[in-house]
Amino acid sequence: MRTGVSTRSPAEIYEELFVPALFRQWGGVVADAAHLQLGQRVLDVACGTGVLALAAAERVGAAGRATGLDANDDMLAVARRKSTQVEWRQGRAEALPFADASFDAVVSQFGLMFFEDRAAALRQMMRVLRPGGRLAVAVWGALESSAGYRALGDLVRRLFGDQVAQAFGAPFALGDPQRLLSLCAEAGIRDAQVTQRSGTVRFPSVAALVAAEQACVWTLGGLLDERQCVRLLDAAPETLRPFVGVDGDVAFELPALVCLTRRPGSSA
Repeated sequence: MRTGVSTRSPAEIYEELFVPALFRQWGGVVADAAHLQLGQRVLDVACGTGVLALAAAERVGAAGRATGLDANDDMLAVARRKSTQVEWRQGRAEALPFADASFDAVVSQFGLMFFEDRAAALRQMMRVLRPGGRLAVAVWGALESSAGYRALGDLVRRLFGDQVAQAFGAPFALGDPQRLLSLCAEAGIRDAQVTQRSGTVRFPSVAALVAAEQACVWTLGGLLDERQCVRLLDAAPETLRPFVGVDGDVAFELPALVCLTRRPGSSA
């Protein structure tokens, strides 16, 4: 296999490749959308290796408290190496291990698509919010709204068929604002607002982008054998050529949808 990342854990691949390419730019965006303030208690659900939780910790300061929760122990191990400012907890979004009204704000970025029961997870996030507290959840926009990933997805479909292409498209499952609002309604959230924000994917090379996708347990990881990985890596440079800069890096737009709401009531 020519990707050079197969010996690293999924969490290490996530931190090394996906965080700088996709996720780092969004921590501050989601933290600002939640209007985080000094002294607040904030929970980051599906925190991964801690991008958003760390941004939240900066906003709430030493007088506040930031907690990052993830179901994956390997992700939390990487997060704990990055900071002791955040309380890192293991747990599932569908069964948050916190009392009612424990947090002034709850945030989550790019995890909701992968939860086993999305509506239950949203209900749990609302449960642990204090009355009047804010919820901010980000998901990726539709695959069709990202020219680069759309091109790569079309290539995956041509090479390997619909089943593999559907796995590749899993992160974009909630990219329709109406679908996201319907999910909120299913969870009992009636006054949610969804806004679209612009973002940019940036990998140092086509090979790095393909290697990341091949190793990602949420998309193509484990689906392609060595021969298929080589086929994808060989075909991708031509497909992604319109998005390659003079220095060989790959960049294209990838918008996100940010869903905002408050828990009804007042803390006063």
